[in-house]
Amino acid sequence: MTTPEPESYAQLIADCADIPTTLMTCEPDLPGPRAVTPWEVDDVTFAQVSSLEDYV
Repeated sequence: MTTPEPESYAQLIADCADIPTTLMTCEPDLPGPRAVTPWEVDDVTFAQVSSLEDYV
């Protein structure tokens, strides 16, 4: 079943009012923070951009 696009703000508000309150939570179930892995550049990657100044 497809739902037509609302044609007015009133229709949009009415459509939103039909959304079950269980779907309108303010705090989604997101995973907790992860440990940060330090970012490192190896010699091969550095060599690829060593002459970057020539292009800039």
